[in-house]
Amino acid sequence: MKPADNKIYLASKSPRRRELLRQVGVEFELLLLRSDGPRGADVTEEVLPGESALDYVARVANEKAAFALNVVRLRHLPARPVLAADTTVTIDGVILGKPADRAEAIAMLEQLSGRTHQVLTSIAVHGNGIAEQRTQISQVRFGVLSAASIAAYCATPEPYDKAGGYGIQGSAALFVEHIEGSHSGIMGLPLYETAQLLRQAGLPLP
Repeated sequence: MKPADNKIYLASKSPRRRELLRQVGVEFELLLLRSDGPRGADVTEEVLPGESALDYVARVANEKAAFALNVVRLRHLPARPVLAADTTVTIDGVILGKPADRAEAIAMLEQLSGRTHQVLTSIAVHGNGIAEQRTQISQVRFGVLSAASIAAYCATPEPYDKAGGYGIQGSAALFVEHIEGSHSGIMGLPLYETAQLLRQAGLPLP
């Protein structure tokens, strides 16, 4: 199906992903999926038994993109590719999701303190003849964090809507000693891989 224009649908609530798309000149409309409510989430973000972090982020990103593309068709919206993404943090083989409360956020940062962890962001683009997915993995090392630093950070709103309990684009940047990988991927949208998929979907990117 020929796309209506050079826009995409972004199936994500993340303000960081919006900022990154604007940074590279990708026009988008939001197509938000339901994450709660009486009927539950449109796509569950629960980890399946025995599921690895790599399989988890890939599955969730693909399921979000597929669900959103079906919404486009059911609502007879203009034909455009759909971009969805999912980010998770893992250390010692354990997936760290979004902390439910202050105690969990503190525990996560204590676990990350002075160590290297992995940030996995999977993106999926469905529509305009493709259904493709890529996952970018970055290694992030934190310096040793004092109890006071952790407590001060967890007193802000920053940790609570982010996998692993921190956002590198905020004041937690002060915790980061070393990165190997993609800064934009750690933020939630690896731009190199995103551009690859959007070009495949027909967007005229440089």
